[in-house]
Amino acid sequence: MTPARAAGATRLLVVCLGNICRSPLAEGALRARIEASPLAGRVRVDSAGTAGWHAGKAPDRRAIACARGHGVDIAGLRARQLRASDFVDFDWLLCADADNLRDVRGLAPAAARERVALLLDWAGSGQGGEVPDPYYGDDAGFEHVWRLVDTAAQAVGARLCHAPASGIIGP
Repeated sequence: MTPARAAGATRLLVVCLGNICRSPLAEGALRARIEASPLAGRVRVDSAGTAGWHAGKAPDRRAIACARGHGVDIAGLRARQLRASDFVDFDWLLCADADNLRDVRGLAPAAARERVALLLDWAGSGQGGEVPDPYYGDDAGFEHVWRLVDTAAQAVGARLCHAPASGIIGP
């Protein structure tokens, strides 16, 4: 049992490369959907990047604007790099794409590897689905990412609402 489960909350960590575009958008969408559901107060969400280039910085201005356009404020989030303690502190590490999945699994202790998955797969909104990196594109790319992560957030909410009373959520 992880510390998060012992405390009664399910803890989800969304991971992308730099933690300034995809994972903060996903964190914002998940938090908004969870807070508006019966899961409020029972699920904790955070995000991180596999790289530390942007540690301490706010999300990309386009990500902030995109989320704001959907009624979600992510301006106060700050990028951080994935750390060893995340494999203990979180029940699930949900990755934006296959490269991040490979990198996170490569860093994970053997016992934690089964709790690392693609976000869209785990949410049930796309087998093998990846959230593309919008960083080098335009605003339309951020809107596309928002649609993907918000759909995933809705599916995650439904999945967690139907989880067994034990709180144990399978792959």
